[in-house]
Amino acid sequence: MTTIDPQKELERLKQVYVGMVDGELLQLSEAAADLTDEARTALKAEMERRGLAFRSDESPRPPEAEFVSRVTVGRFRDLSEALLAKGMLESAGIECFLADQDLVRMDWFYSNAIGGMRLQVKEDDAAAATEILEQPIPTNFELDGTGEIYEQPRCPNCQSLDIQFEGVDQGVGLATGWVIGVPLPLRSDTWKCNSCGHQWRE
Repeated sequence: MTTIDPQKELERLKQVYVGMVDGELLQLSEAAADLTDEARTALKAEMERRGLAFRSDESPRPPEAEFVSRVTVGRFRDLSEALLAKGMLESAGIECFLADQDLVRMDWFYSNAIGGMRLQVKEDDAAAATEILEQPIPTNFELDGTGEIYEQPRCPNCQSLDIQFEGVDQGVGLATGWVIGVPLPLRSDTWKCNSCGHQWRE
C-alpha cells in the first residue's frame, strides 16, 4: 500500500485550490469538517490569501433529521373524541400526534372516507398509551373547585357509559354529500350508545 507524504499532499492541494474560483472555495469550506487535515489547512490558507471568510472547525454542524417510528393506537371519526384522547396521553407525558386532523377540519365528510383520524405515538410508548386509552369511563367525577359531583350519562337501554352525542344527522349529511358533492350537516340532537346501538333524544 502506498504511503502519502503529508507535506507533498499539502503542496498538491494548495495548487488545486489556487486554480479554483471564490465560489468553489466557499462551497468547499461549508463541508470543511469532512476534509482531511491537509485539505483544510491548504483551503484555509488560500481563502485567507484572498480575504474570504473560512468556516471555522468549531462551527456547529446542522443537526441531522431523526426518523421517528410511530404506531397508531386509536382511530376517531369525530374531532372532539380525538382531541380528548390526545389530551389524555399528553397529560400522562406521552408525546403523540393526530394524523389527518387538518383534512377532517376542512370537511368532516372525509373522516369516514379515510377511516378516521389516527392517533399516533412513538413505538416505545405504544403499550402505555393503549393502556391509558383502554381505561374504563368513570361513572362520576368531582368538578374542580366546586365540590359538585358530575354523574356520567348512561344509555337508557343497557346502562352503558360508552355513549356519544350526535350533534348532526350523519345519514342526511352523507347522502347530500354523495348527491350534490357538498355535505349538509343538519342538526340531529340525539344520543347514541356505542355498546348496543340504541339512539334516543333527551
